[in-house]
Amino acid sequence: MLDFLQFDAFLARILELPPLVLWIFFCFSNFLENVFPPWPGDTVTVFSGFLSSSPGSPLSFISIVFATYLGNLLGALAMYFFGERFLQFLKRSRFPFLSSVYQEENLHKTLDWFRRHEFVVVLLSRFSAGIRFFVSIVAGMSKMNVIKFIILYTVAISLWCGLLLFGGSLLGSNWNQIIVMLSYYNQTIGIVLICLFLYFLYQIWKKRNTKLT
Repeated sequence: MLDFLQFDAFLARILELPPLVLWIFFCFSNFLENVFPPWPGDTVTVFSGFLSSSPGSPLSFISIVFATYLGNLLGALAMYFFGERFLQFLKRSRFPFLSSVYQEENLHKTLDWFRRHEFVVVLLSRFSAGIRFFVSIVAGMSKMNVIKFIILYTVAISLWCGLLLFGGSLLGSNWNQIIVMLSYYNQTIGIVLICLFLYFLYQIWKKRNTKLT
């Protein structure tokens, strides 16, 4: 009961904020999750969907959708153009650590693989914070057509964020149930990514041992 009253008071304070302040916050939240994966952007997105359906909400559902789309797209493009610059920086770098990161053969293989599967990879990238962060960078490094990137990422935003926004709006005060499901979902994705990363390291180790023998 106490938690409910505390949330009710918190919601009342949120609803008193100027609409522009709320809109900028939700837009920036979606931008931030693309450039800083630990930020709980999906949670904020679900809450924004709930907020848009609350009585007396200063923001309409359409305005929330626009803030979500714009923030995500700007964040993805920031990482895309960062990827372009980062590749050039690696090539020119004289620091030992960065020089070891940039290995011509391995990098070309990674970028070639991305170019062959860029359609599917960009579409699916929005379904995981860690993946979307790196995919946007790799898209820039591979010099993927920026218009194609924007179109594919727009579709990805519509699918994933659409589910979160509609879920938060439809569930109303029970919006936090989606957060519980997201927690299990992200844990599962995290385990899968760790397994893939370990497999990738194993393949590198195996190739090196083969060359040595």
